[in-house]
Amino acid sequence: MSFDRVAPHYRWLETLVFGNQLQQARVEFMREIGSPRRVLIVGEGNGRFLAEFVRLHPAATVDCIEASGRMIELARRTLNQQACVNFIQTDIKEAELVPRSYDLIVTHFFLDCFEEETLPMVIAKLASSATSDAQWLVADFSEPSKNWRRLPARFLISLMYFFFRLAAGIEARQLVDYRPLLRAEGFILAEAIQSPNEMIHSERWRRTPPPG
Repeated sequence: MSFDRVAPHYRWLETLVFGNQLQQARVEFMREIGSPRRVLIVGEGNGRFLAEFVRLHPAATVDCIEASGRMIELARRTLNQQACVNFIQTDIKEAELVPRSYDLIVTHFFLDCFEEETLPMVIAKLASSATSDAQWLVADFSEPSKNWRRLPARFLISLMYFFFRLAAGIEARQLVDYRPLLRAEGFILAEAIQSPNEMIHSERWRRTPPPG
C-alpha cells in the first residue's frame, strides 16, 4: 500500500469531494489531549494534521510512520525547522515499535484501509506501543444512520474504495468496525463527534490505567 501516485493530487481531491470536513475531523480534539510527550502518527499523508499538531504541541516528540515517500516529502514542507518529527517510511506491518512508549496514537483515515482479517493485528501492534494511560485519536468515514443519507453515502464510500484500491493498493473493500478492537486493548471512548452529513466522525479514546 502506497499513496505515491496520488500524493500530488490528494489535497485538491480531498477538497473537491469533502471541502474542509476531513481536516476539521483530524483536528477536532487537538486541544483536549493535554500535553502529550511522545506521539505516534500513522498514515499522516501530506502533513495537514501534523503541521497543526506541532504548532499547538511544540514540546512533543513525534514519530510519523508513512509508507509513501512522496507524502513524506509533502509533509516535511509543512513543518518549521524546529519541529521534532521523526519520519519513518515503512508499512505499518513491517514497522518495529517499542512497547509502551507512546502516550498518544493518531490514526486519521488510516484504519479504513485494512480488511477485517488484517485490522486486529494492526490495532494490536499499535496498542502494544501505547502507554497504560495513552490516548488515541481517530478520524474516519462512517455510514449515516438515516436511511435517506445512507444510500448516497454507501455509493461514495464504495467509489472511494474502488479508486484507492487501484491508485494506492489498499486492501480493504468496505468499512470495518474498529471500535471493539480498541475496547479489547483497554481503550474507552471519551469523546466523539460526527459531521453534519454523518459520513465523517472524529473520536478521542483513552486507555484506563490498571488498578493499583
